[in-house]
Amino acid sequence: MGKFVIRTVPSGIKFDLKAGNHEVIATSEVYSGKAACLKGVESVRKNAPVAGLEDQTAEETGKVTNPKFQLYRDKAGEFRFRLTARNGEIIAVSEGYKAKPSCLNGIESVRKNAADAEVVEQA
Repeated sequence: MGKFVIRTVPSGIKFDLKAGNHEVIATSEVYSGKAACLKGVESVRKNAPVAGLEDQTAEETGKVTNPKFQLYRDKAGEFRFRLTARNGEIIAVSEGYKAKPSCLNGIESVRKNAADAEVVEQA
């Protein structure tokens, strides 16, 4: 089972969604406080399972309504995804993946793990 790990960083507080194998599969923005961070967690829980997929690396990219996962290539040529909420706000982002199938697996892992992941605070 996955878990949301909330941690303090120099500029605020953020969360990492970790899969059952303890690998980070998505990361949030930096929030100003814990309450806002927990709202971000709830937004990922609610949106990830129902989010569509917009593959911006495909030759024909159809527009998908929010919430959605956007799969894209970064400047280094790696595959990444970002999860947007119904309002279009980015609520979680991935690390870079060398291969597109690995990035797609990351998206599926977020879908599976987000809904019932526990929330823990890192000391």
